[in-house]
Amino acid sequence: MQHLITNYFNQSFYPLTIIFIYLAILVIIAEVLSRSITDDPELTRKVVHIGSGNVILLAWWLHISTWIIVAAAAIASIIALTSYFLPILPSINSVGRKSLGTLFYAISIGILAAVFWRDYPQYTAIGILVMAWGDGMAAIIGQRFGQHSYRVFDINKSWEGSLAMALTSFVVISLILLLAQENSGQTWLIAGIVAVIATALEAFSKLGIDNLTVPLGSAGVCYLCSQLF
Repeated sequence: MQHLITNYFNQSFYPLTIIFIYLAILVIIAEVLSRSITDDPELTRKVVHIGSGNVILLAWWLHISTWIIVAAAAIASIIALTSYFLPILPSINSVGRKSLGTLFYAISIGILAAVFWRDYPQYTAIGILVMAWGDGMAAIIGQRFGQHSYRVFDINKSWEGSLAMALTSFVVISLILLLAQENSGQTWLIAGIVAVIATALEAFSKLGIDNLTVPLGSAGVCYLCSQLF
């Protein structure tokens, strides 16, 4: 029994160490950016947004168990909620910034891991990375190059940003499906359908709710399409 416990500890310890080191480097980069690029705090947040999403690829490669991801997501949710009111991580959340996006992001990771991770990790990865890369690129491109705007209720969006979201999501979904060896003739069709739906969900981002709807919607629709086709 002691041998089994030691074995399990060693199998979990080293993968988690790699992930913690990656996250620590990411936080350091974010803090450096927040101090050196003071006129564009949103860029720092999107670097963290994209970088933290990539952790799911490390978890997939290192075979991290479901309960560890769910527990990490729960801890991240508590930190995100606290950071919303207190300046714990100013490079990620600003005090008074009316968005719960970071909290919703952590919650979506926990839900996707609980539902898909054991048997279908590719859909967990799709949900998280569509949010990380798609939403991140939509914000960066939209803010820097968005010239043609539209409104969803009281939210301003740009067609350039939405196009960046759709294209990035399509690439991410296609690559992950191919990585999971789902190289069927419908891969591109599924990627296109999910990318369009993810873009539509991202357009409504009141209080950062897209950080919940985009990951869950992308993973869920992708799974359903894969089963149907």
